[in-house]
This record gives sequence, structure tokens and C-alpha cells, in this order.
Amino acid sequence: MDYKDTLLMPKTEFEMRGNLPTKEPGILEEWEKNDHYNQILKAHEGEPLFVLHDGPPYANGNLHAGTGMNRVIKDIINRSHAMNGYYTPFFPGWDTHGLPIENAIQKLGVNRKEMPVSDFRKKCEEYAYEQIEIQKATMKRLGTIADFDHPYITLKKEFESRQIDAFAKMALDGLIYQGLKPIYWSPASETAIADSEIVYIDKKDPTIFVAFDVLDGKGVLEGDERFVIWTTTPWTIPANLAICLNEAFDYAVVQTEKGKLIFLEKKVDELLAKFGLTNQGILKTFKGKELEYITVKHPFYPERPSLIILGTHVTDEDGTGCVHTAPGHGADDFFVGMKYGLKAYCPVDEKGCMMKEAGDFLEGLFVDDANKVVGQKLDELGNLMHLEFVTHSYPHDERLKRPIIFRATVQWFASIDKIRERLLEQIKSVRWENEWGEVRLFNMIRDRGDWCISRQRLWGLPIPIIYNEDNTPIMEKEVFEHISKLIYEHGSNIWFESDVKDLLPEGYTNPKSPNGEFRKEKDIMDVWFDSGSSHNELEARGLPYPADLYFEGSDQYRGWFNSSLIIGTAIHGQAPYKNVLSHGYVCDSKGEKMSKSIGNVVNPMEVINKLGADIFRLWATTVDFKQDMRIGDENLKQVSEQYRKVRNTFKFMLGNVHVEDFDPKKDRISYENLTPVDQYMEVLLNDVVKTVRENYMKFDFLAVAGALMNLMTNELSSYYLDFTKDILYIDKKDSLRRRQVQTVIWDAIDTLAKCWAPSLVYTMDEVWSKFGSDEAKSVHYTHFPEVKTYDNADALKETFEKMHEIRVEALKALELARADKVIGKPLEAELIIECSKEDETLLTDTLQGQVAQWLIVSKVTFKEADERKITVTPAQGVVCPRCWNITDNHAEDGLCVRCQHVLND
Repeated sequence: MDYKDTLLMPKTEFEMRGNLPTKEPGILEEWEKNDHYNQILKAHEGEPLFVLHDGPPYANGNLHAGTGMNRVIKDIINRSHAMNGYYTPFFPGWDTHGLPIENAIQKLGVNRKEMPVSDFRKKCEEYAYEQIEIQKATMKRLGTIADFDHPYITLKKEFESRQIDAFAKMALDGLIYQGLKPIYWSPASETAIADSEIVYIDKKDPTIFVAFDVLDGKGVLEGDERFVIWTTTPWTIPANLAICLNEAFDYAVVQTEKGKLIFLEKKVDELLAKFGLTNQGILKTFKGKELEYITVKHPFYPERPSLIILGTHVTDEDGTGCVHTAPGHGADDFFVGMKYGLKAYCPVDEKGCMMKEAGDFLEGLFVDDANKVVGQKLDELGNLMHLEFVTHSYPHDERLKRPIIFRATVQWFASIDKIRERLLEQIKSVRWENEWGEVRLFNMIRDRGDWCISRQRLWGLPIPIIYNEDNTPIMEKEVFEHISKLIYEHGSNIWFESDVKDLLPEGYTNPKSPNGEFRKEKDIMDVWFDSGSSHNELEARGLPYPADLYFEGSDQYRGWFNSSLIIGTAIHGQAPYKNVLSHGYVCDSKGEKMSKSIGNVVNPMEVINKLGADIFRLWATTVDFKQDMRIGDENLKQVSEQYRKVRNTFKFMLGNVHVEDFDPKKDRISYENLTPVDQYMEVLLNDVVKTVRENYMKFDFLAVAGALMNLMTNELSSYYLDFTKDILYIDKKDSLRRRQVQTVIWDAIDTLAKCWAPSLVYTMDEVWSKFGSDEAKSVHYTHFPEVKTYDNADALKETFEKMHEIRVEALKALELARADKVIGKPLEAELIIECSKEDETLLTDTLQGQVAQWLIVSKVTFKEADERKITVTPAQGVVCPRCWNITDNHAEDGLCVRCQHVLND
């Protein structure tokens, strides 16, 4: 007889190899066929609502590792909330307007200047929809669930109409205005850009020190002195209208070879050394406030005096303490200039080139080229004190990585000043899952200026302003409502295709247009106004305002979190989110930023096609996403190994409770009738359920994965499932002891499949399909297990903590014995345990005499002793050909007594 045929070996169709790239698409197809998203919602109807509002990715190119991670974490948030007892509708969004799509279209050979505006916009729209489909396919392949059939898309006419309504409410409440201010301007894109689109990159620039001769000393100065200013933007010298001092600083008049120079007294020696001049004596010192209203000659334009003014932004750290002030080229300059009635003079055009007003010697030069010419001219005139090059942090257009300039232009603004206090109050009312998030956004709102919302582009929602003959903007409820209705019916292209009169209500007149002539605004809205007003989509879908959670990258404190807060508070008087959570950046395996030029970009689809979506998802689950993350071949190799352990554990467990072997309805053993070691495992499972449920709600998915991996690796695979093989394979099929172990395994599969389900979406669906549970068709339609209360839980933990100390010592002794060739396999061993009577009783009573089975050896002998000592010797007796245990009592063919009973019964 071949005794191998009598063993109850594991039996399951669940494969050891995941083969995820091949298997997952079939599961995804089933989900789509079964309307998976709505089936999940149906399973949670009537439960409390949880709404995660989607921050829209930009519809240009497929998802990269960062956006892939973002989609996975959002999916885990929604799925875990559903399984924790929430109703979780989730509709994805896409950001579709703006410069990147304009640039992408032109790279395809479309010349926007050679076609009607509406035709160019239609091409942009077509391109955006193509990109959405590409991204949507990747999102689905990642295993994410959402209402993909009803997304919000910022180019859709319904969205645009609601955005017009948001603009109108803010305008009618006095929060939208037109004004001339210096703003961030991208010469490369020929448009204003938002604060959130700025990054600081090191740039090498000339820095110059320039002397301005006194024109009128106002009785304070003699008139032959020279104020010395310093600037890192020589091209702004033509726009100089003032020199700003700090009223509290001490300024010295110093005699030098180049005349009487005025700058900070504390910097006399430092600056003269830089200029290569000698100190021939400090003639006088003045407080800054004594020099106010003195005038100086502009080096290039003697007919245009510059004014000495005072400002608190002047510091004594860099430069001379005399700050070159060009109100048309800087925020501080503009605001201090306003106090003195100075105009925002800007002799630079939209392409960043000097205009005619700057002079014949500069006209047509790009600002960087003008730097050199300005320096040369100042040197010729004798006004250049010193020139050197410095590398400094300079604002750049985030998308193009090209330097920007400050340029005063007429733009549309959303007032922050009028609602700043309300915004700051709302920030305090929000729960910030990243503790530093509150401080970051609070400081940004506290310090930011009014928001420039106009852009000089074509692809976007037009600013819905029509002007009268006297150029005053029409801001009337009736007009806004009419425009909103037109856009709702026809889309925003109607603005570009229609005559201005057709955009006004029928029969509209205005006393400021006596001839009935009007013109429409040409600028479009900042795309941050698009996404920032996306909370309108909540109410449009019958969901409450505010959303429960906003979750995006840490860069969105200056982006989407910021613009959403402003618009939401302006319209509703309340922030659009109750909670805010953010994630870090995804870097390569060395922690370096990903870049196509470096060649270290990780494409999620490549990972999916090679390893499977669940590997990418497990990576996202096992990194601390609140910090910057790393991904690369080495990381993914480690994750794949973790996945293999999870899968193998499930395979073993499924094989031992297959439908022909275990029916929980009739074979299950109650908790009270389990042995202490089985009860202990049930307690550990229950603890993991509690930990997992709590940490999913805290968004601590690393802790979730850690708890699950620890249980499966250390408590199940290496412990419980290891020593119980002797029971599962050898004992009679329906023996009580075997049913007890199968009950624990059944509960472990049920618990762990549900706890892993939000993360390993494909694999747990596969596990569930091979599991005999009739609770639901898919694990994703279930809830997490309830946390139970076991009266003896603490006592069991205390007992097994002591027992595990002994087990660790026994395993160490066995390992040493194997190394010393005393034994081969553990079943060849007999353990002689010298210990207290208390320890012996603890082991034998708790394990109901099966101590050898628990330690996976053939025999255990106890000897009473004061100090514990474990000795390994070869077990004496006969090896049972069926169970491989060495015993003293056996039949003629060597079968042990236990195996004889199993086969004979």
C-alpha cells in the first residue's frame, strides 16, 4: 500500500504562480460585465455617506508613477471605507483646459494663428478626450473603481456653465475686479501664470550696483551726492521710478574717488571694497526717514526724476539698503509705489522684449539680452559702480522650466483681501491628516496677494465679461445668467463663434453704451479656477457640500487645495472639504526625481504588464505615501517577494478547506470547543481585524500591510500552519481536532481576504472565487469582519507569550543540533526539556499533551529543574511510513498507533 495516497493533502485550483499580467484582465472584464462599481454601491445602500472628491489629473499623456500611486491610494480609501460600512460614490474628474494641450496640439503641426479660434479649440477638445480615454484605461487596469461612465470633465458644457455661475456669484459679491498689477508673466507662453505654476530654479544673472545722482536734495542734501542701488535684474532699470529706503536704518554720505556716495552706514567698508574705492571720510549720516521725497536723476532719462521713498520691505542683509524700485515689475515695488502715487510703468511687451519707451538702444531686445546692454550703457555714463555674476534662486514656469518676469498688465483678479479672515478661519476648521498641512496653507493664504485669474490664451473658459463703449465691464446678474445658459446649451465655443450682441439678453441696453456698441473679453480663466470650482459637481450629483476628503500631492497646498478653498468659501462661506490628506513625490529607487532626460521614469503600465497591477498596488500600500516614495526594480522585487508569501499562504489555506473537505455550515467548531492554541489564533485574527479597520480609517496603509504580513508570515506560515500540517494531512478527515484547525483556517481566509481586499483587489477576488463562502459573489461586496470580544483573550496572550519563549529556545536548540549533524529533520529529534513543574504543566495542559506535535518533533521528555535547559537527542524507535513520526508502539509494517486507527476506522 502506498501510504501517500491515504494522506489528506491540500487540494485547490488557486495557483501558486500569480501570473497576474495574464489573469487580471479577465477579472477586470468580469467586473465590467457585472457593473462592479454599482454592485459595490448596492451592497452599501443605506449606510453613512463618505465622499472623496477627486482632484482632476491633467488630460495630457498617460499616468506616470506618481499619478498611478495617487489613483491606487484613492481607490484603497474608497474601498476600505465601503468595507468599513460606508456608502462611497466616487466620480473621477479630468482637468482639460490650459496651455499644455495648446502646446501639444501645435507640436502635432496645428498652427493656431492660421485657423479660426473655434476650430483650434475643437482640436484641443478632441485631443483632451483622446487623452482621457488613455488615462481611463490605465486607471481601470490598475483595478480602481469609479463612476467612469459619468466623470466630471472641465471642458463639458455643464461644468463650464456651473463655473460661470461661480464666477458670477463672486463678481456680484464684489470679489472679482479688473486691475493693473505686476504679475508673474511667462514670455515663452505669452500669458500670465499662477503662483501655483511657479518653481524656483537656480539661475546665473548679472548683478549691478548703480549710482543715481541727486536732483533735488530738499534742503537735506547738498545736491552733489549719489544714491547707490543694487539689482539682479538690470533689464528693469529703464522702469525705475523710485529708490526705497528703510526709515529706521542709518545711511552714510561717504566721500570717494567717484564722488559722495549714499548707502547703509553699516556696509561702508564692505561696499567700498567691492567697488575698489577708498573711504575718504563719512561726511554725514541720516535716518532713512530724513531722506524721503528727495529726487534723483534717472541715468538713462534725465528728464524723468526718480523719487526717494520709504518701505518696510527694505532689509540690511543684501545690497546697499537703497532698493531699486520699478512698480511695473515687482509686487513690493508696486504696493509701495501706490502709496506715493507712482504708476505701474512697464516698458516690456508680452514676449519679454523691451518696448520703444525704453529707448532706441534697447528696443526689441529680450530681457536677458537687455541685461548686457543696460550694464554697458551705465558704464559708459559713469553710473555703473560694480558688476558681478551671481547664481540665485529665480522663479520659472513650472511646465516649461523657463524663467518668468514680473510684468504690470491689466488683468482680472479674485480678491483675497476681502475674504482672507474667513479663509483663515476655515483652514482652522478643517482636519489636516498631515499635521504640517494646516500651517502650510494658513501661511500661504495669510501672505498671498489677490489671485490673478485671467490668461491670455485660447483653450479655456472665457471670462464672461462684456464691456460698454466706455470700457467699463458689465457685471449684472441678468447678463451672467444669460451667458451661463448659452454655455450650458452650446458649450463655451459659442463665446468665440457669436457676435457680442448675441451673448447679451435680447433687447439689452446700457446707458454706458448709447450707440448700442459692446465688446467681449478675450482672456480665458486660469485653469485653477476650473478645478477649484469642481466642488460644484458634488451638488450637481445630489451629494452634500463639503466633501469628506480631498487627497492629492503635497504641491496642491499652493494649487488645488488653495484654489478650492478660495472659491468654495467665497460661494458657500465654508471650505469645500472636511479633511485634507496629501502624499509626497514618487522618486526613482535612488530617491532622485524622475526625468525623461535622465531615463529613470517608471511607467505604471510597464509594471502592470510585467508584474501585475496588484504588485503596483502592494508597492503603494507598503510605502509611507505621506513622505516622498521610491520605486524601481529593487523595490518592486522586494514587493513581489512579499506578494509571493501572501499568495502561497492563501494557496495552502485554501487547499485545506476545499469544498469537498470542509463545509462551514456543518463542520465548523464553535469558539468554546476549540483548543487553546486554536482560540489563540482566533484572538490574533480578531486583533488584526481591529488594527486593520482602525488604520484604514487613519489612512495608515503601511500599518495595515505590516499587520497583515506579520500575521501571515510569523503567526500562520511559520507557526500555526506549520505544526498543524501533522493534523491536517494525517488525522481522520472528520476528526474533531482536524475540524478545529480547519475552522481556524476558514476564519483566517475569510478575515484576511477581506482585510487585503482594498489593496490586492484582483488577487483577493481570485481567492474568494476559490473559497467556499456564499456570503457574496465577490469579496468586494462584503464588509470587514466585526471586531469580537473574547473573555479569555488576555489570558491566552499571557499564556502563549510564556510558551513562545520556550518554543524559541527549542527551535534554537534544534537548529544547533542540525548544524552539528546530531539530527537531520526535526522529526528525527527528541527534546529533553529540563524546566519547572509549572512550565511543564503550562505546555502539557495548554496543548492537551501534544507538545511534540506543537514543536514538530517526534518526542518530548520533561525533567524537573530549577533552570530551563533544552537538549536535542536522536529519537529512538521506528519511523512511521505514513506520518514520519518516530514512535515506540507500531504495527508490523511500522505504522504508528495513530495512523493505524485512522486507516482502520
